[in-house]
Amino acid sequence: MTSREPLPQGRAPTTLETESASALHPNLDRYTVTDLVNAFIDDQQRALQAVSAAGHQIAAAVSAAAPRVAAGGRLVYVGAGSSGRLGVLDSVELYPTFSWPRARARALLAGGPQAMFESVEGAEDDHDQGGADLRSIDVARNDVVILLAASGTTPYVLGALEVARAAGALSIGIANNPGAPLTLGADIAITLNTGSEIISGSTRLKAATAQKVALNTLSSAIMVRLHKVYGNLMVDVHPTNAKLLRRALSLTMQATGCDEATAQDTLAACDQQVKVAIVAIRLKIDVAAAAVRLAAADGSVRQAIAEPPG
Repeated sequence: MTSREPLPQGRAPTTLETESASALHPNLDRYTVTDLVNAFIDDQQRALQAVSAAGHQIAAAVSAAAPRVAAGGRLVYVGAGSSGRLGVLDSVELYPTFSWPRARARALLAGGPQAMFESVEGAEDDHDQGGADLRSIDVARNDVVILLAASGTTPYVLGALEVARAAGALSIGIANNPGAPLTLGADIAITLNTGSEIISGSTRLKAATAQKVALNTLSSAIMVRLHKVYGNLMVDVHPTNAKLLRRALSLTMQATGCDEATAQDTLAACDQQVKVAIVAIRLKIDVAAAAVRLAAADGSVRQAIAEPPG
């Protein structure tokens, strides 16, 4: 689909599965507390099933996104309400987890930053504002725009989609209704078909859970492809507090088999950069040489220590 083609309209809002009444628990308000809790837990399991069914779509998104991000693009999240707040959450966690630059993980929420904490009435219905907000951050070709809407029909998000397509950015549409305008119009569609909610229409329940799992999977997989992980260790962690400093020490020891004193001294010498410390210890070189070697390997610890694949 080219940026010159109009967005598909999808199905009428009256047919949205996420808004339909659930037939599973018509007497929910009469349950005992135990049965009520079990009903909510059982219904949430369907969120994982929906994400699993969309695994090939998420994999396609990772494969398309990683080269653009590696070339300098940003991850840009766009959403409204619960979906938008999940996008904000995913974006802010990339820095402490993977040392991903804050400037390269942007989140746009209908209603602005205050909508993170309280509902901003009507913000999600403003199609033009969605486009204006995305345009205001100078969206570009290498950017990856992740657009979130449980319904797949949210005007604010569709406005941003139009601007993303016009700019040639990679658009990834995540919705919980099959055949939604958002997923039909995006370059890559991720449909998390969670169906009706146990509390009819409350998409903060399993629709949001499915989106959270999909976002965790998508962004984490992209970071793995960008060499932010060695083996299964979070080696590009940015230690911003005491807990993460301890984690950096533990990760260095796990990756190298060294003692605590060696790990502490090496981390102190390289400003707590776990990847640099690993390369220095594994190759028995100083941290300056390790940093140079790591940079030449495009940030890959495995390549920097010349470890064979497998």
